[in-house]
Amino acid sequence: MAVEFQRIQLGWWLEGNCTAKYCSDHATCTNITSPVDNGGSGFRCRCNQGYVGDGFSAGVGCRKASSKCNPSKYMAGHCGGSTRVGALIGGIIAGAFLMTGLTLLCYVIRKKSSSLKSRKSARHMLAEAAGSCSIPFYSYKEIERATSCFSERHRIGTGAYGTVYAGKLHNDEWVAIKKIRHREADGIEQVMNEIKLLSSVSHPNLVRLLGCCIERDEQILVYEFMPNGTLSQHLQKERGTGLSWTIRLNIATETAQAIAHLHSADNPIYHRDIKSSNILLDYDFKSKVADFGLSRLGLTEFSHISTAPQGTPGYLDPQYHQNFHLSDKSDVYSFGVVLVEIISALKVVDFSRHHSEVNLAALAVEKIGKGCVDEIMDPSLEPHTDAWTLSSVHKVAELAFRCLAFHRDMRPSMIEVAAELECIRLSSWGPTEENECLGSSFASEKSQGLAGRKVGIDSRRLVLSLRSNSMVPLEEVTDSSPISVYDPWTSEQSSPSGNSLLDNAIH
Repeated sequence: MAVEFQRIQLGWWLEGNCTAKYCSDHATCTNITSPVDNGGSGFRCRCNQGYVGDGFSAGVGCRKASSKCNPSKYMAGHCGGSTRVGALIGGIIAGAFLMTGLTLLCYVIRKKSSSLKSRKSARHMLAEAAGSCSIPFYSYKEIERATSCFSERHRIGTGAYGTVYAGKLHNDEWVAIKKIRHREADGIEQVMNEIKLLSSVSHPNLVRLLGCCIERDEQILVYEFMPNGTLSQHLQKERGTGLSWTIRLNIATETAQAIAHLHSADNPIYHRDIKSSNILLDYDFKSKVADFGLSRLGLTEFSHISTAPQGTPGYLDPQYHQNFHLSDKSDVYSFGVVLVEIISALKVVDFSRHHSEVNLAALAVEKIGKGCVDEIMDPSLEPHTDAWTLSSVHKVAELAFRCLAFHRDMRPSMIEVAAELECIRLSSWGPTEENECLGSSFASEKSQGLAGRKVGIDSRRLVLSLRSNSMVPLEEVTDSSPISVYDPWTSEQSSPSGNSLLDNAIH
């Protein structure tokens, strides 16, 4: 069944032939055949273009059409032309595409401009931080490509301040890429601080900074790759099967030398976060100190006052934690904890131990102070099979004991620590080398005019002038600290600074 619709148009017509008098002005007469008079003739009057009416002179005639055209007539095409609905829809669609394209173009231009501005700002900050040193600047895309968009299989470590990934850049060599964790406004300050410090010092046992990326609100540092991970991983046997005592002693000595180098720079640098997880190991187990984000310049010979203590629990200098006074001896304390780790392979903070032994530093001070080094010694070292190993472990334990003194004035300097560790390491060659080392170390201390060094068992300390190269005594003061840990103590918070612990401990 089909339904058809037709349109009809109604109009007036008259019988007869066209006569001008019947049509009004501005009308046209048209002859038609009458549909009702058996094909008779007829005519019709129709107004010309631009005029409206019936066209007959006897009717309303023709008048000029009004120029007014409302939207509905326009859309319907009554104002001239065809319907415009389709044209309007097409125009809207085209306009939408045009606006979208313009918006995307503006976004891309703005993003590139922002990225360029960010890069220029970053380069300016880098130039200020690095000074005359040239630090390569990598784009974020290069870093993403090197780490496969920071994939988990490239992740090699996660710390309090960021995640470290392994990756390859242009020269196809492995590098370590540290992506700084989003923190407060001081995040960029810490990155620039690390760049500044690593650019100002150079030492074979300090990790090398190879480049950086500061883009898309990300701060990324690129370091040389250390394939053997961290000292902490090996001590906890998270990697490998453990380290021999010789390797451990080498690591301790090299680390001490690196920290001593920082402290003895023209502008001394305090690391503030010395710990076993910040000591990296290369293919030959050579150590390199890393993570300088918290480091600070020691601008004066006096302690630096920090707004708040920063560092890692278990390694933090107790005096620094109490009064916020930062000095080189704060690093000495932290390194003392590392020495205990090297000896014991115990965790620095372990809540599975007895509540009085949770803190490794406190446990070590107690055990070493009682001459019970064997109770905290790592059994895998097998010290009793080798006389030198047993002797050197006790010497390192004594040195750690002195580094962990509560009062910073009782702790040795890192230069002294590095020298003593070097002596212990050289002692494996024979007693002659050790004696020569100790002699040269003492001579070096005299030439540097180091104050506060113990000179005898009478517990008297010689205070020397630091303004003169000569050893001119200014005053002698009584020192209540005993030379041996077996001597009476006047304070439970301080520890000895003498060198007789070894003999008492092993006899």
